Amino acid sequence: MTSVDISIVSSAHDVADARLHRTAAALLRAGMTVEVIGLGDAAGGPAGTRVVALGDRGGAFRRLRRDLALPFRASGRVVMTLDPDLVPAAAAARLLRRGRLAADVHEDYLKLLRDRPWGATWKGAVGSVLVRACTAATRRADLTVVADDHVPPLTARRRLVVKNLPDLGYLPKPADPDPEPRAVYIGDVRRSRGLAAMLAAVEAAESWHLDIVGPVAAADQEWLARWRRESPAAARVRLHGRLAPREAWGIAQGAWTGLALLDDTPAFREAVPTKLYEYLGCGLAVVATPLPRMARIVTESGAGYVVRDTDDAGRVLREWADRPEELRAMRKAALEWTDRNLTGASPSDELAHTISDLVRAAGR
Repeated sequence: MTSVDISIVSSAHDVADARLHRTAAALLRAGMTVEVIGLGDAAGGPAGTRVVALGDRGGAFRRLRRDLALPFRASGRVVMTLDPDLVPAAAAARLLRRGRLAADVHEDYLKLLRDRPWGATWKGAVGSVLVRACTAATRRADLTVVADDHVPPLTARRRLVVKNLPDLGYLPKPADPDPEPRAVYIGDVRRSRGLAAMLAAVEAAESWHLDIVGPVAAADQEWLARWRRESPAAARVRLHGRLAPREAWGIAQGAWTGLALLDDTPAFREAVPTKLYEYLGCGLAVVATPLPRMARIVTESGAGYVVRDTDDAGRVLREWADRPEELRAMRKAALEWTDRNLTGASPSDELAHTISDLVRAAGR
């Protein structure tokens, strides 16, 4: 690869991040050359791209150094940032190199701060000021990409909504369920995203196993280690850590259900987690908490249950183990919903078309 059309740059995301992989795949399909700079192991980066892996996350000082340096290391005609704190330095690099800047804002970071244990401390207050300033800077990018209609900034020079719909290419083909009941969770692993709820549900459904794929939040690692030492269900739960999307979703093949037991937090209430679409795309039945948009999809698809609490989730799992024919009907409904709603051109392909315009403009 002698020249690069677009560099996707992150100071906080692993190169195995699923949204990063979806974006890179769409750019490659559109005929562009792609560089990826991010955390983790280069082996987890998107195939067909030039991957620069930066290792582990480190502390706040290391992240600040990355924020200031990475945009100047990027070699693409267009630089796409995945973190708002990268945007100020990326804007400066754009002026020096006469390139183009795309800012991908895939979460409402102000609301996300409120989900964190330290969100109400002085760290949260400082973080709030920084998030507001950096989000304002994204408005002046050549392209501002947001993950949903409600995600700020609500206005920008050029704003494009690219929803977190899955790339069905990395999902496994629908398969018959394993002989023993098995649930799966794939994504960031923390209690606010349902870690404790999933484990309690599996404790209450003694014939079930659970595969958890994704990095465990630092704040929850000690709690999880204690649960694994003390719980009688520990042997039925497998923790796989972070995997690249295709490898991660390969674990879902043969599972009975996907779990989406997120807490009702400011950040999650208005969102639809990508994993919900991915579970449906795999033909999995779904057990979900009653967040409004997520509950609507589960109910309308007929592909699972919306549960009130962990006791309710455990009850559903036990009933499916006793009545697998009901589960089979819901798995069929999941695939039918996918055929109606997730086929055709993806939002990532629309993004790639827009990025190609920026690449051409940068080359003039």
